[in-house]
Amino acid sequence: MSASSIFAPNLLANQVAIVTGGGSGIGAGIAELLAAHGAKVGLVGRTLEKLEATAMKIRERGGVATCRAVDVRKYDDLSQATESVTHEFGGLHILVNSAAGNFLAPAAGLSANGFRTVIDIDLCGTFNASRAAFAHLSKQGGNIVNITATQATVATPLQCHAGAAKAGIEKLTRDLALEWAGSKIRVNAVAPGPIEGTEGMTRLAPGGAGDHLKKRVPLNRYGNIDEIASSVLFLVSPAGSYITGSTLLIDGGTSLIGPGPFLDMMLGEI
Repeated sequence: MSASSIFAPNLLANQVAIVTGGGSGIGAGIAELLAAHGAKVGLVGRTLEKLEATAMKIRERGGVATCRAVDVRKYDDLSQATESVTHEFGGLHILVNSAAGNFLAPAAGLSANGFRTVIDIDLCGTFNASRAAFAHLSKQGGNIVNITATQATVATPLQCHAGAAKAGIEKLTRDLALEWAGSKIRVNAVAPGPIEGTEGMTRLAPGGAGDHLKKRVPLNRYGNIDEIASSVLFLVSPAGSYITGSTLLIDGGTSLIGPGPFLDMMLGEI
């Protein structure tokens, strides 16, 4: 059953959403689902061609979308893009921080620049977008959903840069939720595990490693983008109206087995 059939139609009618990293993968799936439920969506990312491809899908299905090519590491540019989308659509109610960067690297071989780049995109980008959206969300209240990952809490070889960034996002989520509750802004996070059809899975579990990981998932399958998008829709909907400062873990139980497959990769066993 698809998420579109689970939730009431026009659930987000008259609402405006901005999705960073909205040109591909999980971000694109979230943007498409929010639009399917009536939200006008502003897609933000570095590659305009990818953003336009997602926007075209949304428009072909009767939705409304606009694109802004912006690097989330650049606050001034991101702030201008937020102002532009808000002006075009007449407000802002939802922000989804999905922009991310990652790769496999042993800590002893990871450059300082590589570490900093992931922190800048994931953690600083999440703060930048949230800060840029605050003034608009605080006018009537709204929602921020940050996309993190299981590396935030599970010790994972080859992922110290991503783990640090995602752990920071989870702490930032709780702090903003507390500070901004008085402005009627709810701030939550979603932590996906292995999700098929994403660039992250291609990079982090290539070839035989992916097959090995799938066998280790307690639910015996990968998740899919629609399942992550559905969780975001739940959090921003009236059904999630009393939830703030939480991280929703969606990993098929993978975190229950610890670093498992990544540890095998480090030891060269797969």
